[in-house]
Amino acid sequence: MSATSDFDARDDRTLPTVVYVLYLVGLLSGGLTVLIGLVIAYANRDRASPRADSHYLFQIRTFWISIAWWVIGFVLLFWGIPFSAILIGIPFVVAGALILTASGLWFGLRCILGLVYLSREEPYPRSRAWLV
Repeated sequence: MSATSDFDARDDRTLPTVVYVLYLVGLLSGGLTVLIGLVIAYANRDRASPRADSHYLFQIRTFWISIAWWVIGFVLLFWGIPFSAILIGIPFVVAGALILTASGLWFGLRCILGLVYLSREEPYPRSRAWLV
């Protein structure tokens, strides 16, 4: 095995790892690093090996699915909080908070599982799945 193929094998894991770490940091800090990770995933997806491509696809889908759930959760909170004064909004606030919490946990779990598969040098087995 030549030095270039060793470098390519390491590089094949490095950028997907960076994206997972950026996603996890963004989950804890407010989200800007998640957008940076998304840009990295989109930029490197076309020239990646099949293993890295499965991780990039998984990361991109994780972002967009979580955005959809976060929008739903925030809309429920936005409409539920004002109507909580007359008690009709309380179920919406509870549902919104549960959706936001569950989607945050789901997002973090997907990132951690992606890192596990990447550390084993395996492609993500269900990169198109909605669940983990």
